[in-house]
Amino acid sequence: MDSSTLIGLIALVLVFLLGGLIPFYADRNDRYSHGLRNLSLALAAGVIGILMTPLVLWSVRLAARHDLGLCNLIAIYPVACGLLTFVLFDLWMYVWRRMNHQLPFLWRFHQVHHTDPALDSTTALRFHPVEVLISTALNCVLMIALGMSLEVFALYKSVMVVVILFHHSNLRISPHLDSWLRWVIVPPSLHRVHHSNLRWETDSDYGTIFSFWDQLFGSYRTRHTYHDIRFGIGRYDSPDWQRPLRLLVLPLRPLAPGDK
Repeated sequence: MDSSTLIGLIALVLVFLLGGLIPFYADRNDRYSHGLRNLSLALAAGVIGILMTPLVLWSVRLAARHDLGLCNLIAIYPVACGLLTFVLFDLWMYVWRRMNHQLPFLWRFHQVHHTDPALDSTTALRFHPVEVLISTALNCVLMIALGMSLEVFALYKSVMVVVILFHHSNLRISPHLDSWLRWVIVPPSLHRVHHSNLRWETDSDYGTIFSFWDQLFGSYRTRHTYHDIRFGIGRYDSPDWQRPLRLLVLPLRPLAPGDK
């Protein structure tokens, strides 16, 4: 088990428990069965991630062996290089998430993440295995292009998993803290908007770690109140469709007229 996976497991347990003790939405009676459904799907995606690990390691070694990537071209200090690649990789994650919403083929798989009718920390791990496969392959290309070290990639993954578990969570935090956090990282309020079943809200707030990408690229959206958000995409939110096996075959169904 690598460090990012261990950190992720610890963060998942802590955030999930806190979401039960200090919930933003207090009417969640099936949170354990809901969490188990999401984790079942996450397990399938996790197997793909493990199988793709050799490709990730090969990509890092290839860039280092042949001096490939941005950091090797501009020859800056290692700490500066690490900071630069960390920030630029998060920019890529913003672009990737936006692509998942705007390209119909990618949305077929990404909609599995958005069909969750009750957002909590386990939703952060609810991805279709094909999306994980494509994402990991493209991540490897970016790592080579940036000259990203394995240490920085592991650090990014560790920070990312903590932040995404936090901003998917049902944890109630003070509005004052939320307003300060949103200057730098994505807080739960903004990501709740991203999971709204209203199209113009779903297609906004794409940030993974840093929230300023949305402000820079015009996709930042907030609300006056968050308690009345309905999650999902307006379809496939019945208990029958929330079964992991049905979610795995969901991308095979035709997209709804006008969807993406």
